[in-house]
Amino acid sequence: MKTSSDTSRHFLALWFPHLSTDRLRRENPWRRAVDAPLIVVDRIANALRLTAVDRNAAAAGLHVGMALTDARALFQNLEVATAAPDEDARLLDRLADWCHRYSPLVAFDPPHGIVLDITGCDHLFGGLEAMLRDVVTQLRKNGFAVKAAISGNARAARALARFSRGGVFSADDNDIIFKNDNIFDDGNDSILRNLPLISLEIEEMSLVGLKRAGLRTIGDVAALPRAALTARFGEAVVERLDALFGRAAKPVSPLRMIPVCVAGRRMAEPLIVMDAVEALLGQLGDELFSFLEERGEGAREIEAAFFRVDGLVRRITVEAGRPLVETAPFFRLIRERLSALAEPLDAGYGFDAVQLSALRVERVVHRQTSLDSRRETASGIDALVDRLSARMGPARILRPLAVDTHIPERAFSMMPAIHQTADAYRTGPRHMGDPPARPIRLFQPPQRIEAVAEVPDGPPMQFRWRRVLHEVALAEGPERIAPEWWREQVQEKWEPVFPGKAGTAFPSDLRKTVLQARARDYYRIEDDAGRRFWIFREGLYDRDHAPQWFLQGLFA
Repeated sequence: MKTSSDTSRHFLALWFPHLSTDRLRRENPWRRAVDAPLIVVDRIANALRLTAVDRNAAAAGLHVGMALTDARALFQNLEVATAAPDEDARLLDRLADWCHRYSPLVAFDPPHGIVLDITGCDHLFGGLEAMLRDVVTQLRKNGFAVKAAISGNARAARALARFSRGGVFSADDNDIIFKNDNIFDDGNDSILRNLPLISLEIEEMSLVGLKRAGLRTIGDVAALPRAALTARFGEAVVERLDALFGRAAKPVSPLRMIPVCVAGRRMAEPLIVMDAVEALLGQLGDELFSFLEERGEGAREIEAAFFRVDGLVRRITVEAGRPLVETAPFFRLIRERLSALAEPLDAGYGFDAVQLSALRVERVVHRQTSLDSRRETASGIDALVDRLSARMGPARILRPLAVDTHIPERAFSMMPAIHQTADAYRTGPRHMGDPPARPIRLFQPPQRIEAVAEVPDGPPMQFRWRRVLHEVALAEGPERIAPEWWREQVQEKWEPVFPGKAGTAFPSDLRKTVLQARARDYYRIEDDAGRRFWIFREGLYDRDHAPQWFLQGLFA
């Protein structure tokens, strides 16, 4: 049977069979010098059972699921640790972040596995075999036991890494082994055919049924008619076979945003001096913007990733209000960002890889600006916003954004200024001589005032605000603003049944009042001293029991 996997695609699967014990040995260096088997236990079904074993324990016959009492009966000298799945998950997350130096498409492959879509990335590392050797060598140096394999689809790579030695690097041995079988050739599926049935990873009942039928390998199952397999064992077996042989490929869901383009550099010697790191950032910026220029785009968000020798990864993001098309403005922003970090960028033992990734891009339209003073002013404002946002963070530099509503206190919201350009906030010219329809200063919430009107629905004659009585000289209005019926307008208010009664903690002493939003009549008011106010009456005398007056804003 021929496989139908796409030979132009390659997937790298990593499996850490002793992740928990490797973590414990890294956290406690004294355990590295002890040859006693290390096991991890947890309480399962009211009994302590093994959830992880190291290489020494596995070689001695201990396995996951064994009771701790049985393990102690076999070996007196055991190093026992308590399971910490959250710590294991955090370690796997750091390992996945470290793998981004090889490919931007990195995903989890539980349990304790990572899969990378390395299509088009292998030439940067000298080919598939050299890339595989480099990954496993680096992980071994950092104290991780790992098995790895490359195949034309993710499912086959997972099966080869976990259940086979052919075409697989193994860090469990003293020497790294690579079998030169061509596992990427469509016509050569002998390795997959020889895998045991457990590599199908199906339900235990179906697995037992296959074994009772005399089937031992994947090839034995693949030779059977699909209709018979589906009728006897269900669709899961056929679906797993299709996934293994590439007939039903499942895409990898990356952990991070896929960048538009990446410029990276791997160093033969780690960089420790920050001046050298900044010089490298300048070179990578030239490469990145050169590629974007060919596409006619500029970068709105750029991420700089620094990979340390000890496995730690530091990421710094720079955003811009207008698309960046040159290295110089980007370099100014990244320097501002680096100088403002609460935790300064520490090279430690050095950075062995640095990457620049364009996460968000925008089409660039080149315009002449030398004769347009307003456009030059807007460009200067955007540059200032970029620098302030890089230094203090985008969430600290805000701009008002108009909201499509007629309720004054909801007419705008605040958003990061870097997400909008200065052009978005220009409004058309106002006719000279016309009074402003809205005051510059608004109170949120509106302030309660006491007002006296000549007629119930007329403008006020006088009002008291902050203990000062204002006599109304001129009034313009009303401007009626109805409530937004499509919004939630019902409010519940609990009041004492007897207002003068002390102690209303019991529910029987309280009553619930349902408050409906009411219409507003706005007036522009000028008092006898020339001060101008924007006040409104909430509610109508013919509908509501007691309309109330509020001061909404002050005119300049």
